[in-house]
Amino acid sequence: MNKLSSVIHPDACVTLGKIVAAHGIHGYVKVHCEPETIEVFIAGLPVLLRRSGRSDYTPAIVKDMKLHGQALLLLFENAPDRTSAESLRGVDILVEKSRLPELEADTYYWSDIVGMTVISTDGHCLGTVISIFETGSNDVYVVQTPESKEILLPAIASVILDINVPQKTMRVDMPEGL
Repeated sequence: MNKLSSVIHPDACVTLGKIVAAHGIHGYVKVHCEPETIEVFIAGLPVLLRRSGRSDYTPAIVKDMKLHGQALLLLFENAPDRTSAESLRGVDILVEKSRLPELEADTYYWSDIVGMTVISTDGHCLGTVISIFETGSNDVYVVQTPESKEILLPAIASVILDINVPQKTMRVDMPEGL
């Protein structure tokens, strides 16, 4: 076991980003993450890297972070060139939850929302939040129904009535036409 992996325990971590591409020739990767979490990624930050659907982790250290337009670019100590950066495409980045900044009331991290059971006001289970995407005005929750269809729910107060993070449930008022 490597020294870093003994310091970071996967059970104390949350997924904060996904590597979507290599950037440049020096090993930087482009990361998709919540805007509120960008400040967490600093040089020296220990993280765990995990391929989606896998249970094994690779420990890494953030060597450098920079913004490139709206994109977050990270350089890891163990990925010094473009070839190694390209091999990280699709990898999730996990960070210790204790490193996350406190949020304002009624504000949640995406990692708290994804996986929640969505229940309508009449008590009907609509499905599970499988992903979130940003629009110009609000986030949109992608809910997979038991029939494997997708429902897109705007993350606005008139639709999302209640979020219970400990119980992993969300109560919603479905708009007409959804």
